[in-house]
This record gives sequence, C-alpha cells and structure tokens, in this order.
Amino acid sequence: MSTPLLQLFHHQASGGLRERLCATLRLAIANHHLSVDQKLPSTRQMASDLNLSRVTVEAAYAQLESEGYLRREIGRGSFVAITMPNKARSTALTQLPHFSLRGNRVLATGGCQDPLFPQAFAAGSPELRAFPQQIWRRISATVQRSLGSAVMGYGDPLGYQPLRHAVADYLALSRGIHCQPEQVIMLTSSQQALQLLALMFLDPGDEVWLEEPGYPGARNAFLAAGANCRGIALDQEGAKLHSGAAKLMYLTPAHHYPTGVTMSLARRLAWLDWARRHRSWLIEDDYDSEFHYDERPTPALQGLDLHSRVITLGTFSKSLFPSLRLAWMVVPPELVIPLGQARSVMDGHSALLPQAITAEFMQQGHFTSHLRLMRQLYRSRRDLLIEQIEQRLAPWITPMARTGGLQMAVSLKQGDEARLTNLAAQAGLQLPRLSPLYTSDIRQPGWLLGFSALTPGEIVAGCDKLTKLFAADAQSAR
Repeated sequence: MSTPLLQLFHHQASGGLRERLCATLRLAIANHHLSVDQKLPSTRQMASDLNLSRVTVEAAYAQLESEGYLRREIGRGSFVAITMPNKARSTALTQLPHFSLRGNRVLATGGCQDPLFPQAFAAGSPELRAFPQQIWRRISATVQRSLGSAVMGYGDPLGYQPLRHAVADYLALSRGIHCQPEQVIMLTSSQQALQLLALMFLDPGDEVWLEEPGYPGARNAFLAAGANCRGIALDQEGAKLHSGAAKLMYLTPAHHYPTGVTMSLARRLAWLDWARRHRSWLIEDDYDSEFHYDERPTPALQGLDLHSRVITLGTFSKSLFPSLRLAWMVVPPELVIPLGQARSVMDGHSALLPQAITAEFMQQGHFTSHLRLMRQLYRSRRDLLIEQIEQRLAPWITPMARTGGLQMAVSLKQGDEARLTNLAAQAGLQLPRLSPLYTSDIRQPGWLLGFSALTPGEIVAGCDKLTKLFAADAQSAR
C-alpha cells in the first residue's frame, strides 16, 4: 500500500506536509485505491514510508477522522470509513483521435475476430478437446524441474535453439524444406512474421502482390507499412503469373486461403523464375499444410527454390493450440541476422518456457502422433460436412476445393450473403463471409465453414439450423 501512496504524496505539490498527506489519502479514497474498512498503516509505519515525522502523520489521521474519511479504533488501528461515489469523466473526447492514413486503413478492416470457443461454423479452430493434456502437463513439469531458472530470463530473439532444431527436422521430413536450424526464426505468430517482413522490406508506395481472394491479415500488415497492394487472380492452378514486378508476392501454395486450391508444380516453377528475374521475395504461408486428407500434401515451395528468394512461415496455432503463441519462419541465410535484430526491437523474444516444452513435445515424437490422430479426426468431420451439404444444403451452397484444412469454402448459389450471415448470427451460427476477402468488384459470395473443432453432433445441429434458415429465407422471398 505504501508505494502507491508515496507516489501520490509526491504528486501533491502545494500545502504543508500535513495537508499534502491529507490530500493524498482523500484522493486514494475517492479513486477507490483505498476501500471501505481497509486498514491503513500505523502512524509509525506511514511516517517511515513517507519520511515524515510521526506527529505530522498523527495530525493528518486526526484531521481525516474529523472529516469522516477515517475511523480510529484503540488497539486496532485506523480504517477507511467511507465509500466515495464513482466520478463521471468530465473530459470525454468530443471527437475521435486523429490516426494516420495507415492506421485508418487497418481500422477499416474491422480487425481480426478469432472465435473464443467452438461454435458452428467458426473457421480456423483446432479441436482442443482432443489435445493430449496429460502428456503436455507431464512434459511441462519435467522441463520446469530440469531447466529451472534457465527458462525464466531473456531469450534469443531468433528462438530457443532446441526448438529451432526440432522445427528444422520436422519441416525437412514433412514439407521438403531445405534449411539449417540457424535459418529458423521463432516468433509469436505468423502475423508477427508478416509485420516483421513488412517492416524490413517495404517503404511507402512499394508494390506488393497478394492472391485474390486472400488472407486479410497479410494485406493488413502490408497496408500498415504504406505499401500498394494489388490482388492477383487465381485459376485452377493457383495464382496466375502476372507481368511486371513487385517487391513482395504473398502466396498460400499448399492450400490457398480461402478457396483451398493447391498450386500446380508448373505454376510454382513459374513464380520462382519470376522472383529470380525481378529479385523479388516470395512469402510462402504454409498455414495448415499439416492437414491434407485425400492425397499426400505437395512439398513446400521453398524446397524448389534454388536462388534463395522464398521466405516460408507457419504456426503452431492450428497444429497444437492457439494460446501457445508460437510460430516459425524459415529465411535465407543472409536474412537471419538482420531479421533477428529487427525482431529484438519489436518485442525481444518469444517466451522461453513454452518454446522449451514444445521442443520436448516434438523431440519425444508426440507432435507427429498428435497430427496423425487429428488428420483422421478432421477428415471424418470434413466428410460428414460434405455429406450434410450434398444431402440437405445443395440447393443453396456448393463446396469448393475439399482436399484439406480446418474449414471448407462454400459458394452461395442463391440469397444475399450479408443478410443471411446476420440472420445466422441471430440463430447462433457463425458464418465467416467470403466476399470481404476480395478487393475487386467481382466477388464470390459464400462462407468459410469450420468443421475441425465441431463434434459430429455439433456439425449436424449446425446444418439443421442452416437448413431451416435457408428454407425460411426462401419462403419469405415468395
């Protein structure tokens, strides 16, 4: 208690010592820093804390007792005797703060609203109820016992070395990525990776290309850096090659967000050649490549790169759990030190303890086992959703690419996307819209239907609500 009072006391600039102490205690009570019946330090302790004489403190306590702020009980001490009403703010802003043009562009996106709990059909959530909690707790306890204070201090901005080794090994075996552990940078999120790249590579007015439709988080990061963002159309082979040059090209080649299209080998080689010719950077977001169900996933674009023009990033939010707040980025060797220095300026480093636990979880083989089980679980749930759509919802929606991921993009065949989304929200359904993911005037209405975090019963119940919603909408339109 005395440290905040000491700060308040020093902020009272006028009056004698007794009056300054009275003003300090009145302010603390008025602002609810001291609550009714709370015991104050003794006059001896208060005098010592504030470097005052005990006589001065005694006089101040007596003054406040006479004013009704304190009550004093012999043998027990001095207590707060009153609760002050909340004061309304008298200095409310009459207009919104003046943000930068870049800030207003980001605000116009509405921000990122990730679901806090499983609800049909929130997109992008893993099934946390199937996570091996007991194994994670055991490893956590072991790591804390063995490392102790070693994971309580500051860390390397590039990441915890054993985790960088584990990630490099995993990516080499599962994604065909060619890298040394030193090329792996551990971050808090893939969004932070994009912001870091925007900071280091983009000046205001630089040209950046993105898939159309595409991931809004990437666009936000580049807009915040003042870049000119241009949408690149897709076909059945992925993003179309475009004439001209750009500083960066953002791609999701393994499983395009949001449509699910996998980029063909010919198109991948064409983009690599484009990057080589223009000395541009390809940012490969490998966001959910772990979850392919009908065929073996295509190796990462980085594995085909012979000229060090690809930067690949991914996250543990989908493969483990979102609150872990761990992501990775694989960069060419010449970028390691500069990006590490820039990361140290942004937020220092990722928390060491979660990195150490994740490293041990991977090294003991639990990560690959968990992914294997989740692929089986998610595939069965995807199949159930497709079955429900084909049997009950086909007049209204059509699935797009179905090969993988935690959600399925569906095109809307009839009805108004925005209005139906609002009606669905009133019925307890979340339907993430497709059209806001476009920047051009030609937009495909539809939704991203998340299925991975929903039990079979929850999927069927969600489709029940959606069927009733469509039927009621069709009836009202007649």
